Amino acid sequence: MSGLFISFEGPEGAGKSTQLRRLAARLAAGGHPHLLTREPGGTDIGDKLRSLVLDTRSHLTAMTEFLIYSGSRAQLVQEVIRPALGRGELVVCDRYVDSSYAYQGYGRGLDLAQLRAVSAAATGGLMPDLTFLLDIDPETGLARAARVGEPDRIERAGLDFHWRLKRGFLELAAQEPKRFVVLDATRDPDALEADIWAAVSERLSEN
Repeated sequence: MSGLFISFEGPEGAGKSTQLRRLAARLAAGGHPHLLTREPGGTDIGDKLRSLVLDTRSHLTAMTEFLIYSGSRAQLVQEVIRPALGRGELVVCDRYVDSSYAYQGYGRGLDLAQLRAVSAAATGGLMPDLTFLLDIDPETGLARAARVGEPDRIERAGLDFHWRLKRGFLELAAQEPKRFVVLDATRDPDALEADIWAAVSERLSEN
């Protein structure tokens, strides 16, 4: 594979989608072939699974929730991400396996070793080359998300849950400092965009 795989992670309301779109605009302006996708979703099957897992009427166990995400991820990797990387494109994904570790592992309390084993099987071991973690306190992030629309099933989880996943994201980043770039999501969006582009440009020059 000659492409570059980048993921964006963070708690609710961190501004991932905004920065992902800004990065895409920079890539397009620079003539870099790229593909944007998201989790859960990114495929016909993934979008159906996304509707199920975020539906406030769905009553899912923590493991069922994780397996739905993993099924969507398996389809996305096979159908979208690996082919794009094989073509030498830069793939930018809104969430990936780290979200499962943070949300279902640290947040829901599932065994991380088990989650990693299932995720490795679902993805064939494919991991991002670079991950941006947009860090924000749950109160601020959830308030931001509430301004966008009605809270989904995940956003309606208790505040303690959201604090656990925030701490989980930071612990994951500490375990892999070469892959993660941790950014304060409360900073000016233009400053965040500049930092993200600087990190991506460095990786592009190495690739």
